[in-house]
Amino acid sequence: MQQKSLLYIRFLKMRKQEQQVRYQTTNTYETLNTITKKTKRVWIVLHGIGYLSKYFLKYFDELNGDENYVIAPQAPSKYYLKNEYKYVGASWLTKENRILETNNVLGYLDAVWANENIPEYCELIVFGFSQGVSVATRWLASRKIVCNQLVLYAGGIPKELKPEDFDFLKHSNTKIQVIVGDKDQYLTNEVLKSEAARIENLFRGKAITQVFDGGHEVRKEIINQLI
Repeated sequence: MQQKSLLYIRFLKMRKQEQQVRYQTTNTYETLNTITKKTKRVWIVLHGIGYLSKYFLKYFDELNGDENYVIAPQAPSKYYLKNEYKYVGASWLTKENRILETNNVLGYLDAVWANENIPEYCELIVFGFSQGVSVATRWLASRKIVCNQLVLYAGGIPKELKPEDFDFLKHSNTKIQVIVGDKDQYLTNEVLKSEAARIENLFRGKAITQVFDGGHEVRKEIINQLI
């Protein structure tokens, strides 16, 4: 019995502990077109899990290049898709160390925002697809960024966000659009009902929902119609 107690005490002393370290890192992002005096809109587009920003931009290449400037931030965590060690995708964050990773992602988006120095005469559209929806809403809610249009496409809003987090949009002219496919394999009827109720509550009835015939996919024609 005494031996077991000693072994247990020894085990407690050997317990693993998670540590933290702060360091500087560098990440890329992609842009499409160039800002000029003709530019009417600036898009910040946040891709879904498994994408790279340089390929995500293809969904926006039919927009008028003189009037639209597109910024595509890059999710930091890259990995090989389908275990083939050929194609690369990326993820914004996971449930592991979620708060820490969220802060890292928000800090990265702040750096992109500061680097671009978007002119005041341009409209701002924030577009999130799939996992990008959670990133877009967290960023806007935490930084209180008022955009002309917020597009939430086929994704869920983080559970920790509350209606008061979006009160800064209450008296704005921000157009909030929710877009979902009626055959989206990730959105069951129960999830859709739950999310619809949440969106109604979060945005105080300002959000407009558009349902299209399709699955969990980005449609160029839908993006083109947003303007």
